[in-house]
Amino acid sequence: MTGNEEHPNHPSVDQSDRTVPRNLRQTGDPNIEMLVSTRVRKSPFFHKSFNEEGAWRATVYNRLYHPRGLIEPEDGGVMKEYDALTNTVTLWDVAVERQIRVKGPDAEALTNYVVTRDVTGMDAMDGKYVILCNEDGGVLNDPVLLRPEEDEFWFSISDSTLMQWLQGVNVDNEFDVEIDEIDVAPMQIQGPRALDVMVDVVGDKVKDVPYYGLMDAEINGADVLISQTGFSGEKGFEIYVRNAHEDAEKVWDPVMESVKDHDGRQIAPGHHRRIAAGIMSWGQDLDHETSPFQVNLGYHVPDDKEADYIGKEVLEEQKEQIENGNYPFEHKLIGLKIAGEPIRDYAPDFWLISDPDTGEECGYLTSPWWNPDLETNIGMGFVPAEKIQEVTDTPLNDEIYDEELDLEFQVHLPDEYADEPGEPVFATAAKVPFKESVNPSAREQAKLNARKEAESDD
Repeated sequence: MTGNEEHPNHPSVDQSDRTVPRNLRQTGDPNIEMLVSTRVRKSPFFHKSFNEEGAWRATVYNRLYHPRGLIEPEDGGVMKEYDALTNTVTLWDVAVERQIRVKGPDAEALTNYVVTRDVTGMDAMDGKYVILCNEDGGVLNDPVLLRPEEDEFWFSISDSTLMQWLQGVNVDNEFDVEIDEIDVAPMQIQGPRALDVMVDVVGDKVKDVPYYGLMDAEINGADVLISQTGFSGEKGFEIYVRNAHEDAEKVWDPVMESVKDHDGRQIAPGHHRRIAAGIMSWGQDLDHETSPFQVNLGYHVPDDKEADYIGKEVLEEQKEQIENGNYPFEHKLIGLKIAGEPIRDYAPDFWLISDPDTGEECGYLTSPWWNPDLETNIGMGFVPAEKIQEVTDTPLNDEIYDEELDLEFQVHLPDEYADEPGEPVFATAAKVPFKESVNPSAREQAKLNARKEAESDD
């Protein structure tokens, strides 16, 4: 390759504001096998998922094997799993959401220092979706934060190491806390009949658990913590099994039995549904070089948090720039409705986006999937901020996701999805979320409340 040729790992998409650009080479699926070894942990549900329920493929998430396919493609594959999720009830093995505990007299102070949102208003048995940023404002992790005790927080983490970072923040022991991973493994119960399953296994008291609320319970003699949370946009709960290496299967069996009694089954985490709900996946839609303002998480940077937190100065400066109409990033994530054949499985690449007027590559798709309810391919992708600015006078903040943007792009899909082999398909900007959630996010809930207030004023 001569010096004049474009490097295949880094097409002409401008990634100049990233230290490590994403590899955008379009090589597809090499059809390799995953080596199962002792270098990657098996979850305490591993035997149940793979040996008993028949998971046929896996990925690695937080250095644990993670089931990503329960129904074989010839039997309907992941789209049949979508049907179970949206019409009955499903059980997910999500032990990969490793639980990092901060415990001690200064647990609240340390947590409030590393999380952008104010956690001092959280009571014991409360939960909250949060982000942690580095000093440059990049999102290190976006966990569900649980507070089972006044002096104890659990970070139910997404796919990036957090324990060592928290320990590093406190390397000089400024905060009187213990920080470590604990022997707790979560499972998710998601779908319209999720509450029915929970009533079966813990009783009617679970009906009183609010969204992001917690409850202690016992299942088959094992202690668990229950939250009304999930990664699907459907009704859902998570069961956190304490003493998981001894009690995980003891809890799994009665839950799985109830799920099947309600015509449900185990599935892989429903990425096809979370995309429709506008829920992002760390490492796919955002990472440590992504600002919350690029990915619809600006509401996590509060105006009224007086306490210092890591990244505060940079994030507040970014917020001020955006409010003044000076968007400081090359790209912004938006929703897209995409033509072509139905995308019914995980994308093996960040598929390229180009400008239909010039043909120049200008962005990349992060999360595409076919949605049978909307009868179209949908996805999220990074596009040039200047292209968005051309069609709106609104600052490029979270509210841009509520607009009907008059924007068209081309997406370079593999031939199996393209209308014509080798030719890109058209994509149009779309509101996010594409499909409303049963339990809206904090931002969606705030919009709904504002709408109700406006209607009552009228």
